[in-house]
This record gives sequence, structure tokens and C-alpha cells, in this order.
Amino acid sequence: MNRFKVSIEKKISRSYEVYIGQDILDRAVLLMAKGNWAKKYFLVTDTNVSALHGQRVMDIFRKMELPAEAIVLPAGERAKTMPTAVALAEELLHRGADRTSGLMALGGGVVGDLTGFVASIFMRGIPYLHMPTTLLAQVDSSIGGKTGVDLPAAKNMLGTFHQPKAVFTDLSFLRTLPGEEFINGLAEIVKCAIIDDPGLLDLLEEKAADLKPDGDLAALIPIVMRTCEIKKKIVEIDEQEHGLRKILNFGHTLGHAIEAEADYAIPHGEAVSIGMAAALVLSERLGHLPAADRDRIIRLLQKTGLPVRMPAGMSSDGVLARMQRDKKKEGNVVHFVLLKSPGMPFVNGGIPDSLIRDIIERL
Repeated sequence: MNRFKVSIEKKISRSYEVYIGQDILDRAVLLMAKGNWAKKYFLVTDTNVSALHGQRVMDIFRKMELPAEAIVLPAGERAKTMPTAVALAEELLHRGADRTSGLMALGGGVVGDLTGFVASIFMRGIPYLHMPTTLLAQVDSSIGGKTGVDLPAAKNMLGTFHQPKAVFTDLSFLRTLPGEEFINGLAEIVKCAIIDDPGLLDLLEEKAADLKPDGDLAALIPIVMRTCEIKKKIVEIDEQEHGLRKILNFGHTLGHAIEAEADYAIPHGEAVSIGMAAALVLSERLGHLPAADRDRIIRLLQKTGLPVRMPAGMSSDGVLARMQRDKKKEGNVVHFVLLKSPGMPFVNGGIPDSLIRDIIERL
């Protein structure tokens, strides 16, 4: 089992370990028991994950004699709302949760974001842990302490920064992950390679055809580790996205707008992939990125099965309007993360709507 520490502001109480491996559930629950973070855990999961893994995880808690109960939420991004968060908090209260209780998010990014958000506000804050079951959550949302829920107009508009006590990334969960969900996770891996690690970009080009949920998961461990370590490094420097952490939004400004405009029928990874393609074209059009680099990365996205074109029939006016509600904008300026070369991203000071419209209408 591999591990590394995420250190936030050098405060030991807010630092935590990320554990990565295959078939590590027994060891994960043993570490939870030894960690003494909570007297009782509430496993928050969704209907899909519960059917696949819920009983197995609960059996391990019983074997380790660690008190736990499961709470099952509806599956999907449409459940990531304030009413769901309130319902979860009320259910915790009904089941006797108190300040000695802890939450464990067993699921993908929706479950993780919701669980972390409720943990941050329930009784003014209780501990929580991540046990991510999707590749996207394993390399992205489980690390960094961002929590939140969506509003009808925009994604992740209500949220907090609340760091977990630990993250347990078991790649064996990926054996039951649908192929399209696995591909969603590849979008974040490619993104991290683009913004920070040209060597990882080379490796992905070499291994792209072999990256599948029914493939050699052991071979995926170093790729997941490198991706997580990139995010760890950035989060440690800039926990609350005042500066450097903004580069993690490469592809997300347009990606989030596409998700919201599609009423979350388009998966996050696919939307971000389209957003990255647009950011690459913008970077080249503005004279920052060589066309050869643009084409190389777009080919890699396509090779992994990710989309690089706008969904058919999507309104450019609607997407532009959604971008104006982006939580990262300042005044009337919507910032894009652009690229000078692999490993050299930067935050643009603002791009005219006319140019953005032209790019998305040509994608």
C-alpha cells in the first residue's frame, strides 16, 4: 500500500494521509480504528455503490468491531443539492450522530462533495474520510478539502473547505466501474499531466490504449500516485484557491458551464475534456501555445476516448450565460487557465465573449 501526506499550512491537526493500493479495505478500516478519529462512523453512499459494495464494506467494519451505520443517498449529480444535504443532516440527527461521530464518503465525487459539505456544517464540524470508488474521485475530488453542492444555475456554488482525516483509495473498486466512468477519470489525469508533468503526458501517450477498468490495475497505481501528488503539491501551497491552485481549473471554466447547460446529463470528465480542448485552441489562437502542442494533446484526449467537440445542439448563448455565473469570476471578468507549453499553465486576465463564442461554435 502506497501512502503520502497532505500537509495544510503545516498544522499537524489538518494534515492527513492518502493511502493508495489494491484490495486495501481491511487495512483501511483497521487504520480508521487505530486513528481514533470518531467513536462511530456513518457511511454515506449512493444507491449504485451501495448495491455493489455497501454490504462488503459494512461487514469489514463489523469484523474490526468498529461501530458503523450506512446512509444511502440517490445517485447522480442531480442529487448534489442543498435539499439533499439538509436531508442527510436530519438523518444523522435522527440516528443519534453527535460531535464524536464521523462520516465516511463511500462513492464518487457527488457523494464525496456532499459528505464533506455536511461534515463541515453538522454541529459546526465533524470529522470525515474519503473512500473514493471512481477514478475521477480518486485522482481529484477526494484530495484538497473542497466540498459543496450545486445550485440550479451553476455547479458547486455553495461549499466550504474542510479537509478529511484520511483518504483510502482502493483501485479494486474500479473493477465494477462502467467504462464511460473510467474515461471520466482519465480527463483529470490528462489535465494534471498537461499543467504540471510533461513526463506523465509522455507516459499517458504510451499507455492510453491499455488504460481500462478491466486492465492491469497494478499498472495504474503509479499513474494515480503521480496525479494525486501533483494535486497534493498544489493544494499544500494554496489550499483555498487564491493563486496557484487556480491552475487546477484548466478546462473547468467552460466544462462546468457545459455541465450546467446540459442539466448535468453530460459527465464531469467529458465536459472538462471539451473545456480543455477549447482552452488549448484559445491558447494557440492567442499566440501562447504552438499548434503542434495543441494537436498533440487533443489527439491524446481522443485516444483515451474523451470528447473534444461541443455537444450537438447545445446553445452557445446558454453556455456563455452559464460562464458568467462561474464562482471564480471577478466582477465581469471570467478567467481562463491557458497553456504556453505542457507544464506551463497560466491564468488569463479575461477573454472577449466574441472570441469564446467563436471557439465553442467551431469545436
